[in-house]
Amino acid sequence: MIKIGIIGGSGLDDPKILENFEEKQVETSYGACSSKITCGNIGNAEVCIIARHGKKHDISPSNVNYRANIAALKKLGCSIILASSAVGSLREEISPGDLVFPDQFIDFTKQRKLTFFDTGEVVHTPMAEPFSEKLRKILIETSDELGFNHHPLATIAVIEGPRFSTRAESFFFKSFADIIGMTTVPEAQLAREAGIEYASVAMATDYDCWKEDAESVTFEMITERMKENAEKVKSLFVRTIQKLGEDELNKEHKDFIKSKIRTVPNWPKEGIMFRDITTLLKDADGFQRTMKLFEDRYKNREIDLIAGIESRGFVVASALASRLGKGLVLIRKPNKLPAEKEREEYDLEYGKDAVEIHKDAINQGQKVLLVDDLLATSGTMGGACNLVEKLGGEIVECSFIVELEDLGGRKKLQDRGMKVFSIVKFDGN
Repeated sequence: MIKIGIIGGSGLDDPKILENFEEKQVETSYGACSSKITCGNIGNAEVCIIARHGKKHDISPSNVNYRANIAALKKLGCSIILASSAVGSLREEISPGDLVFPDQFIDFTKQRKLTFFDTGEVVHTPMAEPFSEKLRKILIETSDELGFNHHPLATIAVIEGPRFSTRAESFFFKSFADIIGMTTVPEAQLAREAGIEYASVAMATDYDCWKEDAESVTFEMITERMKENAEKVKSLFVRTIQKLGEDELNKEHKDFIKSKIRTVPNWPKEGIMFRDITTLLKDADGFQRTMKLFEDRYKNREIDLIAGIESRGFVVASALASRLGKGLVLIRKPNKLPAEKEREEYDLEYGKDAVEIHKDAINQGQKVLLVDDLLATSGTMGGACNLVEKLGGEIVECSFIVELEDLGGRKKLQDRGMKVFSIVKFDGN
């Protein structure tokens, strides 16, 4: 199970967002953490929360033991840290209450312990991209989904504090940064040294003091606006952590599924490495995991019919149609369907073939999910797409268990405007 650390400010160390939570006192070689660490679960993830400034908000930015906080989360096994902080806006368009996802920082701190490597071994840590792009992407996508006003790129100037800027300093910082805060450094760089992915959610609470028609920042202003917006950040963290937990669980499923697929060399002709899902289908656990991934992906999508391609595609498509309560359409090899049918010929990597479908299988405008076992050069799926479109169907997605990445099938389908999904990927060789 994935473990995720949260480093939060006032209102963002709420244990009620966790299931089965408990407090832990973690000792480190760098001294005491800012607070006891509240540990529990959100979905499929274990979560550990530190109150950066203490439970009573009585630790100033300069006095936070950043090294102990990061070391404690590392000791607990966290591989990801999501941090929240209050920042001042240095841009008119970043309004108080907006969320900002910084991608760069500039360090103006003066008296902090900035590294775990201040004695003994000298380590020069790369810091060109100080925030995890993967985490930033998920946070930004989730913020979009939740309808929050946000800004996906920003440079944060990190000052020592605890005092706020003079007006001259504020205009100086405004000349090269977008927001200003007091805690991102050394937190981000220590996480990088510890090998922990780190991303920050910065909440704009004020315009610092550069904006003459706005009230200059005060601590009371920050505290009040953080309280007003704490629920927003908590809901963002909860949904993001749910996604990260699902991703980790899905990775475990995919690794297991991949291990159950047999490789058959030189079939159906010399030089072809065939990936055979029959060994997966006979494994009850593997088959159930496969169908769970498909079901989770499509259960909330607008789909009228599921079309399975002969023959292994029939197995997957019929099981998925049953789970989703959808109708099933069969796309077969030639001369196997009675009644009137449409036919489409196509090239394969080892010859020619054709597929057929009943002429009355799909009505105009119906949304069809196409399912097959394997994507190689896309010949079979391309033929199936042509059949669906001939009958007036709208293709939701082309879905596979196995994709042979280097054979180019995905690109061919995408070039014609198709969406493509596969559970596991192999080299074609």
